Amino acid sequence: MRPAAPLWVLLPALVLLPVLALLPGISHGGGWELVGQFAAAALQPSLDPLVLRSVLGGLGVTAGIALLGWAGSLVLGLGLGIASSRVVWRTCMGNAAPAGWIRRLLTLPRSIHELLWGLLLLQLVGLQPAVAVVAIAIPFGALVARVVSDLLDALPTATLEALRSGGAPAPAALLTALGPPLLPQVISYSGYRLECALRSATLLGVFGLGGLGTELRLTLQSLAFRELWSGLWLLLAVMLLLEALLGWLRRRWAMPARLGLRQRAVGRQARELVAAGLALLPLLAVVAWRLEVDPAALLQWQGLPPLGPADWGAVAALPWPGLIANTVLLTVLAAALAVGLAPLLLLVVAPWPIGGALVRGLWALGRLWPPPLTALLLLFVLQPGVLTGALALGFHNLGILGRLLLEAAETTGAPQQQALLAAGSGPRLALLYGRFSGLARPYLAYGAYRADVILRESVVVGLVGATGLGSQLLEALSSFAGDQLLALVLAYALLTLLGEDLSDRARLWLLETPHGDGHPQEAGGAWR
Repeated sequence: MRPAAPLWVLLPALVLLPVLALLPGISHGGGWELVGQFAAAALQPSLDPLVLRSVLGGLGVTAGIALLGWAGSLVLGLGLGIASSRVVWRTCMGNAAPAGWIRRLLTLPRSIHELLWGLLLLQLVGLQPAVAVVAIAIPFGALVARVVSDLLDALPTATLEALRSGGAPAPAALLTALGPPLLPQVISYSGYRLECALRSATLLGVFGLGGLGTELRLTLQSLAFRELWSGLWLLLAVMLLLEALLGWLRRRWAMPARLGLRQRAVGRQARELVAAGLALLPLLAVVAWRLEVDPAALLQWQGLPPLGPADWGAVAALPWPGLIANTVLLTVLAAALAVGLAPLLLLVVAPWPIGGALVRGLWALGRLWPPPLTALLLLFVLQPGVLTGALALGFHNLGILGRLLLEAAETTGAPQQQALLAAGSGPRLALLYGRFSGLARPYLAYGAYRADVILRESVVVGLVGATGLGSQLLEALSSFAGDQLLALVLAYALLTLLGEDLSDRARLWLLETPHGDGHPQEAGGAWR
């Protein structure tokens, strides 16, 4: 016996049983009054002109850092994605082996979280906006490269082969055959990465790299909740406006099904993209000038405190099994909470329209609220540890997964749901078997990808006692223990690469159709 397909999306929610059983043991009653003050302040944010001026200034810095880091990651990612594509190397050189070598080289920068890049660069070149920009551009560029190369290698090659057989040069054939079908997918993914860049820029600010994140952390630590919510509401407004704009662009630049319309759409997209690029370049220049971003300053390394001799015996004496086990446990708990709670909450509020609005609001707060600040807020009522960090990461990723699940549910399975409702089924059963049935595999496949992301993100809750590799790594970084830092970074990289391989295998298995027809990449493309 095995569960029906739509029930698979609810299986991860079973993690609630042990979590709820463990919560009483780590809770304390000293901070509930503060939590109540925090919740009440949401309805009374500070409107003091000085506070608003400070918040707007921090928000401008965060948005500028996100925009510059995103643009840099796109330039890196597109170039490296083409360079690591097997079909490109096979077409141009007749041998795809170099693509595999480049892919392996890109796994290291991709496996290290942007926070670690930021903290490492901060120690080398000091506090400056360029540090945050580069910290976002490096790992994001490697991620974009991986997606671009995967998308290129998954495209049909019949047109490419026909052009090559007709004598067309390799670059022209690649651009003509693969450019138009690749363009909408790259545009959609680029928009998603811009949202991620805004969240990452806020997170880097929490750890002292400037912008709104610094303001949020200082107001939370000083218990100035009204000032804190002033920043949160403004950040939420910017994020929702960005999501609406990107959603409109995705719909506008979606590829029509009919051939004639598709050809006209490609021409329109090309003109609009050229116009957008021409408008974006001066904007990036103005933002870089206003933030005083100086790439040349990254080459001027500041003097570091002298490092002592490497003590590899002390490195070997670190509690490696416990550190790795806690990191894996933190990742599994957070991923299961995020993946399982999203469909469960939709089922709970299915009969009530106002419930859907409340869930959307909760998910929006989860997306914008940086996990370290959630963890600090949880410390008002919970003891530090793995479960506290897992709850913080789970809440943040619940906002991301919930939004994607809701968007997919609104466009999939409506006739089946209406048929079940007409047959007398309740709204919950109709939603579960009408819409979730077709979404189960791609949703769980994306959940496997988010588990890989959560493993990288586990470092960001290290400061609040989520004992694991992230906590030990931040401790080694603050004490300039170079030997421990190198060993922990390598361990983190190896662990994340293993997690990436496992999540890839899980996605391929989940996205295979029951009869083996279709391509896993094509089935899961909408969830990228």
